Amino acid sequence: MATRVKQRAALREQNKDTRPSAHARHIRMSPYKVRAVLDLIRGKSVNEALAILAHTPRIAREPVEKVLKSAVANGEHNNSMSRADMFIAEIYAHQGPTIKRMQPVSKGRGHSIFKRTSHITVILDSADKEQV
Repeated sequence: MATRVKQRAALREQNKDTRPSAHARHIRMSPYKVRAVLDLIRGKSVNEALAILAHTPRIAREPVEKVLKSAVANGEHNNSMSRADMFIAEIYAHQGPTIKRMQPVSKGRGHSIFKRTSHITVILDSADKEQV
């Protein structure tokens, strides 16, 4: 198993600068909610992913769709890739900084409210390349 992990890490390092990507940072939404949408489109072609997102009733659909379209535009403009050949190689959401607030309750106490944020990353690849 460790060999496979090392191979994927080496391939990721090799393709680091060549694959089109886009990042959305400080999205005011919990990463748990965003990951539910990301799981729907992971590994799909770009056209299929956009069609799935168009019919997804979750609120996290909007920032995911926006960052996916940005990654597609980066691939078309910077790498001269065709939109029909692109697929989602990697897509993930990490937790960003948490905004902390207090909710006043009885007897002068306060309950903590954590307003979570997300960092969304999309990395595309061409379908004619070998997939690992």
